[in-house]
Amino acid sequence: MRRCTLLLATALTTGLLTALPATQAAAAPSGLSGDFNGDGHRDLAIAAPLGKIAGKTAAGYVAVVYGTANGLDSSKRQIVSQATDGIPGVPESQDYFGDRLTTGDLDDDGYTDLIVGVHAERIGSTDDSGVLTVVWGGASGLKTATDLSAPLPENRNELGWSVATGDFDGDGDTDLAAANIAYPELNVFEGPITRTGKAAELTGVDTSAQTGINTDRVVAGDVTGDGRSDLLVMGQEAAGDGYRTRSVLYKGSATGLTPGGKAAGGYDAVIADVNKDGYGDIVTGNFMEKSAEEPNGGPGGAVTVTYGAAGGLSTRTPVRITQDTAGVPGAAERNDRFGWSLSAGDTNDDGYTDIAVGTPYEALGSVKQAGMVTVLRGSASGLTGNGAKSFSQNTAGVPGTAEAYDHFGYAVRLTDASGDGRAELVASASGENTGDGAVWLLKSTSSGVTATGSKSFGAATVGGPAADAAFGDVLAG
Repeated sequence: MRRCTLLLATALTTGLLTALPATQAAAAPSGLSGDFNGDGHRDLAIAAPLGKIAGKTAAGYVAVVYGTANGLDSSKRQIVSQATDGIPGVPESQDYFGDRLTTGDLDDDGYTDLIVGVHAERIGSTDDSGVLTVVWGGASGLKTATDLSAPLPENRNELGWSVATGDFDGDGDTDLAAANIAYPELNVFEGPITRTGKAAELTGVDTSAQTGINTDRVVAGDVTGDGRSDLLVMGQEAAGDGYRTRSVLYKGSATGLTPGGKAAGGYDAVIADVNKDGYGDIVTGNFMEKSAEEPNGGPGGAVTVTYGAAGGLSTRTPVRITQDTAGVPGAAERNDRFGWSLSAGDTNDDGYTDIAVGTPYEALGSVKQAGMVTVLRGSASGLTGNGAKSFSQNTAGVPGTAEAYDHFGYAVRLTDASGDGRAELVASASGENTGDGAVWLLKSTSSGVTATGSKSFGAATVGGPAADAAFGDVLAG
């Protein structure tokens, strides 16, 4: 039970890195979050962790699709793997390169960097495992990379199991938080991190001893509204004779992260201001059925909103949303897995952050595990089912046809690549074409996400090996 997210993992013949055209490069970096090449448009990293590289099964790779004024453009792309020139490491079977991703400007140069937690990577002949590979952003995109080399925790057991970036001490530099199955479970690498792989300092945190909750997943965001990043640590805590999923908020401060209040447990989360009060709200997804071990689950899964406040967690009662909540399309059915994946963004430019919820095991009629994505709307009263929209491969305008075990909604991402103030929806179906995987791009209008004009592509479109790659297993940007 302790490492239950192992059950969630979707568990290339060559490495290719295509240089961007000179016209793509910006004269100066935009400083925009998620912008790898500094041109003022957010980009997208798409993981294919089961992709075959250099003949090695499940060595894994990441496809990067660049943003333009018209949104994400699959013709402007890169493929990054351990077989790519400039990327450290050697492709090996079951490395799963790309199945843990985050982004952030680690070296303070104005370009967003891509961080890959290669948690399954073996370290020589030792029992240690896990490296943190930083692929550096620049005017021509992602080209070179460095493994974080110092300081490092004395014991490494799947270091990079989960990764997140933020300025936790408020000094203006981006820090990197990484989960480690060995003690200490949470490691915070203080920025700036240089291109030689050196962090300013390393702080290890024993979250189990401090809070009773082990570190299984980390999610960064500003809950308290003080300009410093806070960190949600998701895991399990002892409860009676067993364990239950639970989360704890570590608040940012001038001296680093300090433990605060506990919140709903689950397997995915985002921190976003859904009611526009200046405080980040914690939205957790728990796709499990409600039980003693999964108190924040629900019929077919559930999303819980714990509202933020200046001191951390608001005294307001957390709000739970399922497919039985008024306004939410569909019906809560066992094993739908509503809340499997989450992303936050303002889809209609009204100032309220909306939440995309993946339900990859949703049955559509007699089609098992076809999958669906629901966009919940933010409002002055908080996250609500009112005005919610759902999309599947059976939705008019969405390419393709819902098929069994496609798992549409396995990963979701709301991102404003075009720069028009409205976040578009990116949804993946890692089981598409019996495990090859694919992603869908849905635009947004003043009324939110629309299927009109949506498009889809798979690994072959962006130059990556497609067979059984689980393309779209993780999305980041």
